[in-house]
Amino acid sequence: MKENETLAKFISHLKTLIEMERKAEIETMRAEMRRLSGREREKVGRAILGLNGKIIGEELGYFLVKYGRDREIKTEISVGDLVVISKRDPLKSDLVGTVVEKGKRFLTVALETVPEWALRGVRIDLYANDITFKRWLENLDNLRESGRRALELYLGLREPEEGKEIEFRPFDKNLNASQRKAIAKALGSPDFFLIHGPFGTGKTRTLVELIRQEVERGHKVLATAESNVAVDNLVERLVDSGLKVVRIGHPSRVSKALHETTLAYLITQHELYSELRELRVIGQNLKEKRDTFTKPVPKYRRGLSDRDILRLASRGIGTRGIPARLIREMAEWIKLNEQVSKTFEDARKLEERIAREIIRKADVVLTTNSSAGLDVVDYGSYDVAIIDEATQATIPSVLIPINRARRFVLAGDHKQLPPTILSEKARELSKTLFEGLIERYPWKSEMLTVQYRMNERLMEFPSREFYGGKVKADESVRNITLADLGVSSPEENDGWRDVTRPENVLVFIDTSSLENRFERQRRGSESRENPLEAHLVRETIERLLKLGVKPEWIGVITPYDDQRDLISSLLPEEIEVKTVDGYQGREKETIVLSFVRSNRKGRLGFLEDLRRLNVSLTRAKRKLIIIGDSSTLSVHPTYKRLIEFVKEMGTVVDSRNLNGKH
Repeated sequence: MKENETLAKFISHLKTLIEMERKAEIETMRAEMRRLSGREREKVGRAILGLNGKIIGEELGYFLVKYGRDREIKTEISVGDLVVISKRDPLKSDLVGTVVEKGKRFLTVALETVPEWALRGVRIDLYANDITFKRWLENLDNLRESGRRALELYLGLREPEEGKEIEFRPFDKNLNASQRKAIAKALGSPDFFLIHGPFGTGKTRTLVELIRQEVERGHKVLATAESNVAVDNLVERLVDSGLKVVRIGHPSRVSKALHETTLAYLITQHELYSELRELRVIGQNLKEKRDTFTKPVPKYRRGLSDRDILRLASRGIGTRGIPARLIREMAEWIKLNEQVSKTFEDARKLEERIAREIIRKADVVLTTNSSAGLDVVDYGSYDVAIIDEATQATIPSVLIPINRARRFVLAGDHKQLPPTILSEKARELSKTLFEGLIERYPWKSEMLTVQYRMNERLMEFPSREFYGGKVKADESVRNITLADLGVSSPEENDGWRDVTRPENVLVFIDTSSLENRFERQRRGSESRENPLEAHLVRETIERLLKLGVKPEWIGVITPYDDQRDLISSLLPEEIEVKTVDGYQGREKETIVLSFVRSNRKGRLGFLEDLRRLNVSLTRAKRKLIIIGDSSTLSVHPTYKRLIEFVKEMGTVVDSRNLNGKH
């Protein structure tokens, strides 16, 4: 009984955290609306300006308004998002709706009321993606046996079951020993298993093999990830495997090349589709015919019910000052409306029947964690849920797929960044199920140990510092440098030569000897920037480009938003500049990393979250150039070890020896 109480308490605690995070997300959006102009918000994909709307129908008590313009709309706003409609200032408007359809030049929004002003010359702003929070909460309210069991394991209220390794013949002959072992153990785990995949260790490849092996054993798989990109990665590698794959998700969010795996496309290929199309055409025609008659709105009805109107019409008479002609018109509308409703209802049922059949026959159903909450996913019963990016998903998020399958496998790396949580009060949401389970039951996990991304010298420090030295470089990448890509050595013989030579794969530019090295804060900003480091980044990149490094091979990483903006303003557009969080899961041939923090008090702020450092250091394949102030950074033992490591195994350059205009 006590266990049930503990579980119920934890679930209601999760719900409180979700509400706090939802509020914080809306507040963040509002803060951004205050800070950025409409133009700037449109540029980052969170607003659309210059729209006109027209009401195109009603659905479940909402008006559907189609907003369009002549110019193409490029935006991050998607189906399911909450948006605010306004004339000029979105903060002064409380007209909030949900996007139900998206096209090249239009968005259709469902609104409870449509004021006159909201149809001409308006802008639409992204408010928050509410649908995700709704699905998290709905799922917590409807936890089944599997979902409850996962939480009991996480809370230590039940013991996991012993597993065994299962022999298998790999489809992918190039798997290494650690990948094979992880698959063998995952196949033999009766309740759950964790695949710990550090940077570049072929986690997705391992999951694809695991999915194929599960299907080989007659199991049905639900495969999910937090982001659409990660789901698409899985789909892409399964497309030619001969498995029946169904990708669930809004086609606008699925990469173009994979459209033929989507449920929406597969429905159009079904033998019953022509029947479905016909029903929709009939429904549409009936609707158009219905709309030629007068709609029985309250001012014409004068309190008459549908039955009253039909009765009067059959007798050919009017009443209460309503002429017989109007009664007849309204009666026709009512009769046709019944047919419209019935036709569309028949179409809905037929579509559901087709979808059920497709999903029942599928070997693997793939979707994001959030969309695993859709009814259509439930048309199948799943033996196992396999969840990628599990260390970037909150507990409410991974519980959605887990709730739908008998057992689960989580893959991720808890030594990299956790899910981003905006609310300070809901900080706890960033502790993932993966992290909780691997701490409690380390024997239920297997680590992948061979990385295929980066030069051995770049890998060495993160491997020692974060993975107990267990990660090794595969032969194919051990000694890769920019020279293999045809990049030449610089001619000058100065400090810059040491920075840019392809053979110097690991470089630290130390600013500690310069007077103008210190960070600063913009007024009203929580973030930090460092002009000296920004200029060093620019000069480094200009010199790399001269040596033949292509812009698309370079990435710039910095932990702070303001520094990212400052660096972006100094560089050509083709160079990608992102915060650490924006680079998780990605890689570039060359990374330039600006640490920003430089002050007399030795304060490092959120650089102290070492998972951020781990992600920063493991994105580069052939060259990593770090820019920072060793005197500030060395206050922290890990950063101190990093600088010592670069002295011993790489190249440290004193920024005084870089003849620039700093």
